Amino acid sequence: MGLQFSKEEFSNRQKKVLKSMGEQNLDALLMFRQESMYWLTGYDTFGYVFFQTLVLDKNGNTILLTRAPDLRQAQNTSNIKDIRIWVDKDGSNPTNDLKVILDELDLKGKKLGVEYEAYGLTGGNALRLNKSLENYCSVEDKSDLITKLRVVKSKEEIVYVKKAAELADKALNEVWKHAKTGVSESKILAEMNRVIFEGGGDYPANEFIIGSGKNALLCRYQSEKQILGNQDQLTVEWAGTYKHYHSAMFRTIPIGKPDPKHYKMYEACVEALKNCENKLKPGSKTGEVFDAHAKTLDDLGFNKARMNACGYSLGATFSPNWMDWPMLYTGNSYVIEPGNVFFMHMILMDSENQLAMNLGETYLVNDKGNERLGNQKLDLVIL
Repeated sequence: MGLQFSKEEFSNRQKKVLKSMGEQNLDALLMFRQESMYWLTGYDTFGYVFFQTLVLDKNGNTILLTRAPDLRQAQNTSNIKDIRIWVDKDGSNPTNDLKVILDELDLKGKKLGVEYEAYGLTGGNALRLNKSLENYCSVEDKSDLITKLRVVKSKEEIVYVKKAAELADKALNEVWKHAKTGVSESKILAEMNRVIFEGGGDYPANEFIIGSGKNALLCRYQSEKQILGNQDQLTVEWAGTYKHYHSAMFRTIPIGKPDPKHYKMYEACVEALKNCENKLKPGSKTGEVFDAHAKTLDDLGFNKARMNACGYSLGATFSPNWMDWPMLYTGNSYVIEPGNVFFMHMILMDSENQLAMNLGETYLVNDKGNERLGNQKLDLVIL
């Protein structure tokens, strides 16, 4: 088995899950989030695009129900011993196979938690699941049970997060090296991904964001690839990824002669980031971090250009995105703890002047405050 963590690590994780299940009076948990399966057992796949669930009962029994292509995937990457296969055929309903497993575990009439908030559980499959379990057992949405345990990273996880941060730094070096007038965005993306993979990294859980000119104001990947002009702006958001753990960064880089407003926007981003750093410490609420971001940018006249969130937790996540719980937005009551990893992004999009400025870094919360994981300079680099 190619397990990414020690036996002791996996054992401790299962104990935490069983303890939480006991506190919530659950007889079993049906996992549909790939992040939960990976964290609990090491199971590494993108097979969650089909019906797949990992069952954990209060006695510690673990049974995976999946398709045939993932049998060996689970055997090679996880510590799961009991793997069941549902058969692809016209009219197949894998929830019937799940009921057989639940009967074996004596879960009829018992209380089950289900991870409904999961990309691996489509609306159609959720409807079939609910119909199958109707009058069979009681069901509660427990999508956040394991998510709330994953948010504090262990020592073994932090090793991977820091390796991801090293890869993100290397990718930024490639941006600075290649982002010149006349160069295609495709070339920049290719070089960024090259150093990450050569460094032993993984595919990220979502595409890198890259855009120049008007597309520098976009916060999502889109397929248009432009050639950098004589006077341009390039926005890039990316993550170094290692063993599925992410460390993200964000930059806007003026090409040629910057607009004078670029400097003011950059200075505002730096000030906002520093004020957020001061709030990102044990005992603070995530909403307070955002409020520091918002107040700084609003006071500097950038209310219309800023976003309504300024970051989110990072960890081991799978497609379609690397954003994890919780997010940094106003009113969020999650209390920050040592071991949290947060990506904080200061985003300014001036639609009126078609100007962008972004600055983002990943931080590990420690007992004293936080540690910026990237080692690159925060200066405004003009190429």
